[in-house]
Amino acid sequence: MALTMAVISFIAAVAILGVLVFAFAPGEAGVAARVSQMLNTVVAEEPDVSLAERQRERLRAGLASIGKLVSPTAPSSRSQLMLLRAGIRRSDAMMTITGFRILLPILLVAAVLATGVYRWSPFLILLGAAVAGYLIPEAWLLWKISSRQHRLRIAMPDGLDLLVICVEAGLGLDQALLRVAQELALVHPDLSDEIQILNAEMRLGKTRTDALRELARRTGLEDIKALVSMLIQTERFGTSIAQSLRVFSDDLRTKRRQRAEEAAAKISVKMVPVLVIFILPALLVVVAGPAIIGIIRQFFNLKL
Repeated sequence: MALTMAVISFIAAVAILGVLVFAFAPGEAGVAARVSQMLNTVVAEEPDVSLAERQRERLRAGLASIGKLVSPTAPSSRSQLMLLRAGIRRSDAMMTITGFRILLPILLVAAVLATGVYRWSPFLILLGAAVAGYLIPEAWLLWKISSRQHRLRIAMPDGLDLLVICVEAGLGLDQALLRVAQELALVHPDLSDEIQILNAEMRLGKTRTDALRELARRTGLEDIKALVSMLIQTERFGTSIAQSLRVFSDDLRTKRRQRAEEAAAKISVKMVPVLVIFILPALLVVVAGPAIIGIIRQFFNLKL
């Protein structure tokens, strides 16, 4: 058993060392700079990038290389959709996550072996560390999707109000969407990015209906899906866009207020476990402690 653990620890250490050397090794720019110095030639200076950012890029490149070795095929449509909903649009993002999903279980198993925690239950602890390392990247991606959808949900009423103002001021829907994206760039960057992508797709030749449907699919948010359905029906039946947007904006703001009221009503229920676990025992010790000590003195003749 000890020999097996030693072999596994050695393999994990070698794998981790190889990945780190590959990720943080100097790239082609260093070789080009040295050759240019030998030949007295001028090399174009790279933009000023911090050391931490360069190290992160190298680490991402190393993880992407591991992901390509494990899964050389292109990511599935579901994986690409999850990345888009999380706001991650790098071409090698899925390969990076795959590489991290392979490397993290090795790191956790090595940490368990190094600390000696596995002695309590070798099979279960090692298996749990490997499974946790494999599932953590997926959980992180789902958390990113949920967090971004929450930010989009909060930004929707403000964006709709601006859209209503722009449309009622005489702008067309395309120009109004572009204006809203510019105005929301600092306050709600996620919604601004999605609207800018929508405008870019329409400028590249995609019809407004298809671009709107792609927006709903890309975000996966029910409020945006309802807005897209309303805009498509408005365009199909020729009704007033400004009036439809105003009604939808009022309805969405009402929904946001109802969500806030629902969250406020849940506070008392969520406080019960905290009260029972943390506050109630302390109160019992303070209130009932002297009485319990007195009872023990009387019944057992103890001096406490």
